[in-house]
Amino acid sequence: MTMPFLTAALPGIGGQMRTLPEDFQVEERPLYLPCGEGEHLYVRIRKRLLSTPDLVLRLSSVLGVKAQAIGVAGLKDARAVTTQMVSLLGVMPERLDRLKLDEQLLSVEVLGRHRNRLRPGHHAGNHFRLVIRDVATHARETVPLVTELLVRRGVPNYFGPQRQGRSGQNYQTGAELLVDPARRNRLSRSKRMWYLNAYQSHFFNDILARRLDQLDCILVGDWAMKMENGACFLVEDATKEQPRADRFEISPTGILFGSRVSWASGEPGEIERAVVAESGATPESLTEAAKACGFRGERRSLRIPLADLEWTLESTVLTLSFSLRPGAYATNVLRELMKSDSQAAENAR
Repeated sequence: MTMPFLTAALPGIGGQMRTLPEDFQVEERPLYLPCGEGEHLYVRIRKRLLSTPDLVLRLSSVLGVKAQAIGVAGLKDARAVTTQMVSLLGVMPERLDRLKLDEQLLSVEVLGRHRNRLRPGHHAGNHFRLVIRDVATHARETVPLVTELLVRRGVPNYFGPQRQGRSGQNYQTGAELLVDPARRNRLSRSKRMWYLNAYQSHFFNDILARRLDQLDCILVGDWAMKMENGACFLVEDATKEQPRADRFEISPTGILFGSRVSWASGEPGEIERAVVAESGATPESLTEAAKACGFRGERRSLRIPLADLEWTLESTVLTLSFSLRPGAYATNVLRELMKSDSQAAENAR
């Protein structure tokens, strides 16, 4: 599906990214620091042109530990310079001397010991520093208009196109697996959930696209998310709750269907039902299928705050820095500025 732009009334600045790996830099923000005791050694690693899975394999091989003993909070891009925290079970600090720094492994910093392994989502978000080259001549006028709107209303929280694979059809495989137990059982749980998550995200993106003009509006029947902790509550009085949305304390959500998650009611519920009906499904059929597959589902905010925004423009080179919450895609900021899905997706993967 084609995902509409929140800033469609403003022109795209175009441009090219990742001419150099240093043009895309990501620093993971820790949710907490190690307490000083425990079986897990926490380290901060800065790397270049090295994906997180490849980093885990390298650490496993060099340090002599199983990959399952290595914990990470998030997956970072390969075509970039990235910094992230890693936990290592049963590893003494002196063993890190085996790691040799090179053009991919730039630095390794010991942070201390902790009782728990790092798990996906155990971070406070990511800070990005991005360079877009060869932007349009109107960028100096356009960038502040686009970014002001994104800061004020929020960035559309679309799932990135990479979730649907090169063919863009992963969601169809997920739809088939949902009703085919024999085929599901032939796949590993991680592979199975990858396709089922793609099916969830396909529905979510469609719901968000239909509510884009009301991205920051709370409606009766919404499940609103408290941005401070992710807790959701059913909206009964939209007029009362709207000022909280205006302050970005809460946001409307869309459904990632599952066995336990609640569907919206009222107008938001009608939108959710209409989206799944077009695929021949109902909330009830998806809930029952999710029970058989063993996943609960959740609500996802329709928008995300754009924080710590700074930008500079020198000739035709735009440098942006900003922070996003966990699970949010820098792609969504880039596509609103560049107005090019293919370029943003290719360069924010």
